[in-house]
Amino acid sequence: MSAATPEFWSQMGEGFQNNLTKSWGEAMRHFQTIDLGGLKSGHEAAPMVKFSPQKLQDLQAQYFKDASDLWNQGLQNSLQVKDRRFSGEAWASNPMAAFNAATYLLNARTLMGLADAVDADEKTRTRIRFGIEQWVAAAAPSNFLAFNAEAQKKAIETQGESIAKGVKNLMHDMQQGHVSMTDESLFEVGKNVATTEGAVVFENEFFQLIEYKPLTAKVYEKPFLLVPPCINKFYILDLQPSNSLIRYAVSQGHRTFVVSWRNPDESMGQKTWDDYIEHAAIEAIHTVQAITGAPKINALGFCVGGTILSTALAVLAARGEKPVASATFLTTLINFTDTGILDVFIDENFVKFREQQMGQGGLLKGQDLASTFSFLRPNDLVWNYVVGNYLKGETPPPFDLLYWNSDSTNLPGPFYAWYLRNTYLENNLVQPRKVKVCGEAIDLGKVDMPVYIYGSREDHIVPIGGAYASTQVLPGKKRFVMGASGHIAGVINPPAAQKRSHWLSEGTKFPADVNDWIVNAQEVPGSWWTDWSVWLKGHAGKPIAAPKAYGKGTQYKAIEAAPGRYVKAKA
Repeated sequence: MSAATPEFWSQMGEGFQNNLTKSWGEAMRHFQTIDLGGLKSGHEAAPMVKFSPQKLQDLQAQYFKDASDLWNQGLQNSLQVKDRRFSGEAWASNPMAAFNAATYLLNARTLMGLADAVDADEKTRTRIRFGIEQWVAAAAPSNFLAFNAEAQKKAIETQGESIAKGVKNLMHDMQQGHVSMTDESLFEVGKNVATTEGAVVFENEFFQLIEYKPLTAKVYEKPFLLVPPCINKFYILDLQPSNSLIRYAVSQGHRTFVVSWRNPDESMGQKTWDDYIEHAAIEAIHTVQAITGAPKINALGFCVGGTILSTALAVLAARGEKPVASATFLTTLINFTDTGILDVFIDENFVKFREQQMGQGGLLKGQDLASTFSFLRPNDLVWNYVVGNYLKGETPPPFDLLYWNSDSTNLPGPFYAWYLRNTYLENNLVQPRKVKVCGEAIDLGKVDMPVYIYGSREDHIVPIGGAYASTQVLPGKKRFVMGASGHIAGVINPPAAQKRSHWLSEGTKFPADVNDWIVNAQEVPGSWWTDWSVWLKGHAGKPIAAPKAYGKGTQYKAIEAAPGRYVKAKA
């Protein structure tokens, strides 16, 4: 039937009001027995949960009101489930499924409300919210064949073929070790992603340095080096010609070089943060100088690549070297005061555990890291694909960004353990001379070059406040830009797409709170790339003839065509 009848709701209604009180009591008993030790990284048990009495009273009243409204909507054949997981026609035409979905959403809202009503410090509440969010996302009726009306309808229509295909998809994903977010068989690095023409002109055990073929007759005299995050592969900056930041930089007349990180194996299990700074970031800067003959270069760091770049610049400054004329930081944490949802994982016990586990050697597996980031958005990046791939037997559509997202990388344990303690836990990088890196007591106050700082407004990995916090640390002339969307989509936003907006403030003052900056910022339609391009050209020097060959002489000759071997290695 297309809608629930009054007779149906009459049958369903027996004992409903009594069950409301029972459900509320069960929810309270569940919460009162939560052991916060399960949400902590240590082994000690935390105190039992207590609630704000007023919030609890308000929440109970709202629960009974919403439940009564839900019941009345059913009686009036007006039940509407506003959630895309249950938006299909099969849910609307099945009264039991629709009521089940609506009840789930009510209970989910109530559980999240209970999490917010916990009488505790903000970090504890955030951890509880995160834990409840994971449980609520996993418990959705759409995730189970027995309750998913769409999956059941498709199974009937295909005479069970969708179920057979779902089992086949499940076996495939179990073999590859992760849930398929796209049809990975349709992509190949170097063929239809990472296709900008270039050559590897240097390599060591940490990275390959790629030089790209100029697209202009003249290039600026100061070359341009990009340092991507080592927790991902560089070709997020070179997915397709139409959305490649690398190709865009080359087309703007910059002699462009990119660090392509090696995907660590067991032979790199002892490598440290110092190794990555000295033998990768600093080595890359000096190599670009040697190849081009330029006394100064421009550099860009993206995400963790920006943290690595800023640390390398601080080490070089401590040595009396200033080889970088300007630096760009994209969605980068340097001042770790606002780390967003990732803060739920970080405390002394968790960091100590990781130090004991791999601080002296070993690897953080790429799939572990990828799973962590996926569960930061469980409905979009986990359960959505579980439902589509396994319950409905669908093949996810081709999407280059999701292919990249599944192409995970390992990290050396000592590198990872040092990073956790000195950034997320103790925020040591911004404390002058607090830590030594590569034998130097570093001070970011000496990194006094012009900087372009970009943050994405809806970024859940590097919150906009965290990206903006770099303005409070770096002493040089600054330009801060806020873009729309999230961590990746905000950055990869080519001008030709004419999508999204960015915000600028022409003032030279940067208040401590990003919200005070936002109040005075002006919205500009379209991509921030054009603004950045104008800024970068102002620091690039005069145009000179573009090189006719890659590298320089026999020492820096072309080793292989871009994108090189390192980026193709699987975790």
